[in-house]
Amino acid sequence: MSKGSASALVEIDDLVIAYDTPAGPIRGLDGARLAIGQGETLAIVGESGSGKTTLGMAAGRLLPPEARAESGRITVDGVDVVGAGNEELRALRRDRLGFIFQNPMSALDPTMRIGRQVARAIGGNPAVETIAALLRRAELDDPDRVVGAFPHELSGGMAQRVVIAMAIARKPKLIVADEPTASLDASIREKVMVTLGKLRGETGASLVILSHDLRLIARHADRVAVMYGGRVVEVGETATVLEQPAHPYTRALIAAAAGNEKPGQRLEPILGTPPVLTARCEACAYEPRCNFAEPVCATTRPEERDVAGRGAVCHFAESVLTRAGSQREAGAR
Repeated sequence: MSKGSASALVEIDDLVIAYDTPAGPIRGLDGARLAIGQGETLAIVGESGSGKTTLGMAAGRLLPPEARAESGRITVDGVDVVGAGNEELRALRRDRLGFIFQNPMSALDPTMRIGRQVARAIGGNPAVETIAALLRRAELDDPDRVVGAFPHELSGGMAQRVVIAMAIARKPKLIVADEPTASLDASIREKVMVTLGKLRGETGASLVILSHDLRLIARHADRVAVMYGGRVVEVGETATVLEQPAHPYTRALIAAAAGNEKPGQRLEPILGTPPVLTARCEACAYEPRCNFAEPVCATTRPEERDVAGRGAVCHFAESVLTRAGSQREAGAR
């Protein structure tokens, strides 16, 4: 389910993360496996509750206090994130990680001018010209004015570009963007994604986009990882996965996504709800919602394997892939 350890900046192996709740532990990740290559743009997609945000935030151990790693490991640029001490973890976050959150206004301090916040991200005592140059790299048109502004004086798009500038201030090796355009107007979402892609190319960083917007990631991601029930259930080149899905859940996500439907065609909602796991799922977590399910799916946990050039976690991935091909041919006729 990866590009191989030789080129991997991030390696996640059988990671289990549980959240302590009054009703008992709930698993956010149930044995997740994934590798992220150096310099690539990877999108992680799935419904709310699929585990994508837990996986993304685990890279910097930025999960809430009630979250705990039960087993497995995650390494970022050789650092064991789960086992890292406080000093090692602070150094990793400061020098090698950059995070972009979905609501830029909540990511900025409302009482502090932008220039001072960016200066703190850069470190030391940078000159105003240095701060303005960084904001200009994030494609803010009037950085000199922005330096002296408070967050509430900026539009959502401008605030998100400030957050992007802060995320790249120390030339991180990994940038994690959690729904980076969700709170923005549709007219500027594409522009922000183009800026992110440009900066990723300039810095050589790996970019991980956590999103539910399949149309967006189809245009901007090299690879896509589909999550369900706390596991990566399909991963591969973006065009391969989105055009020839080998997992029933990927098929369902695509069918439910707005924007690709033909005139008169109805979207197909995914019936049912994602699972709430209190322990390791010993079956296929998607089985109760799956049109391909057989008796084995309710009793046996599927393991990942290579299917036509992508990783898939499904007992019947070959059948799913064949049916997808048949439907494409029928549609072409």
